[in-house]
Amino acid sequence: MKKLAVAAVLGVLLLAGCGIVEKRTKETMVLLDEEISEVKISKSKGFNEINEDVLFSFRDKESLAIFEQAITSAVKEEGTVDIALSDFDIAVEYGKPGQFPPHGIHLWLGEEGEKCILMYVTDDNTIYSTTPKMAGKLRELILSQKENGEN
Repeated sequence: MKKLAVAAVLGVLLLAGCGIVEKRTKETMVLLDEEISEVKISKSKGFNEINEDVLFSFRDKESLAIFEQAITSAVKEEGTVDIALSDFDIAVEYGKPGQFPPHGIHLWLGEEGEKCILMYVTDDNTIYSTTPKMAGKLRELILSQKENGEN
């Protein structure tokens, strides 16, 4: 009887290892494999475009690291996208100005304790969400700049 139980467990482990048992990995957003030099924030005017009127930007390493982590850890949400106009547009800049094309992302900041929603400007059929903790970090960065009116 023990041998049968051990064999059954080994069989399940073998099937899982071979990929026969379904593995679920979450798809996340990606950025270029280049150093981020600046993140520009503007008020969103609509889908499929970035508002060029920058409200403020971030260049310090700590802020850039938060944006990079928030974006690259945002998880794809399943289902049909039916969402209101985003709060902000994000332009992620790499290297020297003009060296690489920027990544355009729409951002729904949400309320405290909620997730943020992100969407590539070029894909209005897919949204990604952050964790509430990461959303709090983004919210703190953006709202502190917005309140200060810094540029």
